[in-house]
Amino acid sequence: MPLRLKKFIGTILIIILVLAYALIATTVASLTLATSPWWIHLLYFFLTGLLWILPAMLIIKWMAGPKAR
Repeated sequence: MPLRLKKFIGTILIIILVLAYALIATTVASLTLATSPWWIHLLYFFLTGLLWILPAMLIIKWMAGPKAR
């Protein structure tokens, strides 16, 4: 697969990932954290704000292709 096509597909996948992840994380927070104290909200959004990076890293690694030797 050409590198330009991989990068285009990867970019679209990352955009979909971020939008879906934000929607799911916010929905879960609003359904489960409604009566929680502020520090639970802070901890939840801090952790979920960092957690999306893991699947994004896999997509970026795939986009880069094999390592040059």
